[in-house]
Amino acid sequence: MRDWTRQKTERATRMDAAAPFADGKVVAADNATDMLRRVIKSGDRVCLEGDNQKQADFLASCLAQVDPADIHDLHIVQSGLVLPEHLDLFRLGIAKKLDFSYSGPQSGAIARALDQGKIELGAIHTYIELFARYYVDLTPNVALIAGVCADRDGNLYTGPNTEDTPTIVEATAYKSGVVIAQVNRIVDKVPRVDIPGDQIDFVVEAPRPFYVEPLFTRDPGAVTDSQILMAMIALKGIYAEYKPKRLNHGIGFATAAIELLLPTYGEKLGLRGEVATHWALNPHPTLIPAIESGWVEQIHCFGSEVGMDRYMSARPDVYFTGKDGTLRSNRLMCQNAGLYACDMFIGSTLQIDLAGNSSTVTPDRIAGFGGAPNMGSDAHGRRHVSDAWLKAGREAAGDSGPLVRGRKLVVQMVETFGEGMKPAFVEELDSLALARKLNMELAPVMIFGDDVTHIVTEEGIANLLLCRNADDVEQAIRGVAGYTPVGLARDKAKVEALRQRGVIRRPEDLGVDPMEASRNLLAARSIRDLVTWSDGLYSPPSKFRNW
Repeated sequence: MRDWTRQKTERATRMDAAAPFADGKVVAADNATDMLRRVIKSGDRVCLEGDNQKQADFLASCLAQVDPADIHDLHIVQSGLVLPEHLDLFRLGIAKKLDFSYSGPQSGAIARALDQGKIELGAIHTYIELFARYYVDLTPNVALIAGVCADRDGNLYTGPNTEDTPTIVEATAYKSGVVIAQVNRIVDKVPRVDIPGDQIDFVVEAPRPFYVEPLFTRDPGAVTDSQILMAMIALKGIYAEYKPKRLNHGIGFATAAIELLLPTYGEKLGLRGEVATHWALNPHPTLIPAIESGWVEQIHCFGSEVGMDRYMSARPDVYFTGKDGTLRSNRLMCQNAGLYACDMFIGSTLQIDLAGNSSTVTPDRIAGFGGAPNMGSDAHGRRHVSDAWLKAGREAAGDSGPLVRGRKLVVQMVETFGEGMKPAFVEELDSLALARKLNMELAPVMIFGDDVTHIVTEEGIANLLLCRNADDVEQAIRGVAGYTPVGLARDKAKVEALRQRGVIRRPEDLGVDPMEASRNLLAARSIRDLVTWSDGLYSPPSKFRNW
């Protein structure tokens, strides 16, 4: 007869084995590695919290110290692998299989480990996709998470960088898994209860605060005239045309330029109150001038950003904050907001092919996708309307038929030549060569071309909604690809015909003067200017301070 309580029995065994190393739920830092040896078993699925920013770094280092003879073949299921310790688990033979979303600084190491056969790849997921699988077939046996503080009953305060924590914990705790939290300190009473204690099994006061990466800080001083020109083109040719009020920005300098132009060029265009009022967005410091100028009504955040805590606490009408006054972020909820509630995603990429497919994969780097495929995809399940959504859908359908549904605006902004003068436009994405090399069944494409509505370069806008066949798409892309090999191979007659149809629009077609595209247009031209705009509430990371 089947034992219907096998998982609960297994959990009880693990908890009993760990009990000698704990005082109630509290485990001393010196005992953390021994406790992990008793709780984790070979072959387990383990989520070692690695978010975009917040890292359970102490528990990661403890897990890397176990003997691979005792614990091996772990299946790591976590959104971000951004610390060297994350890769150490595979190098040492403690972990074997990987399902993830984003790697960032470890993208080169992951590519090498895959090439050497040290990692068995499950899949490179989008955030929502991976979180969904936590509740289906990738449920963690053990979750190692991070929080700001906890009380002795395990009630956890995650602080502004809540990020993935609620999703990880709920999937694990309600399926007889074990949840272990590292915290910066153990306190008598937490400021607010972000995760209730009955979902937390053990807490460890780490010897140092968990690591947070300032991932979304862009120095206005590094914004170029070319990026300013692209921002002007986007504001005039997309924002002013479609009036998207609900949106998400990627993290590049081109979108930072848009944020810094809202109070200046955007004001000149009369767009305040008409566009960019509601956001699914990390707390970008470059949005401070627009917030202070009255452009922004509300922002829900995936996570926080280093140095923005005091500013967000002082602007509760804009940000989601708790009764304690600090930001409450949630990556799963914000990703869903970006997928279903936003009318536009505008971001960047490293490569775009002739069908509009884009990727951030290069021959020696696998950075993952993060949330870009969620932000940059058209959700066919959407049923509410907005003017921007309907207009995009009607353009795509040619205004035909009684059941024309809308389209999310998915915009890719790229300079024709990227870092190291590498062309951004290619005949074939490098991700296809990588897939062949590693025998991957699915090439790592970030955003598929059939979701992309516009491509913006310093040459102008290609409106793919108005393209009626694959040849139109190819020539529209070639038409804004500049002096790259892809651009030089354009059919000049077809490109001119597309321009006459409004598929391609040059700066002069939009009334944008490239001579105006200078740093004088930016509402803030330095990090120090952002601090001034914030009334001194923004405290930038030290590496961004030059005064």
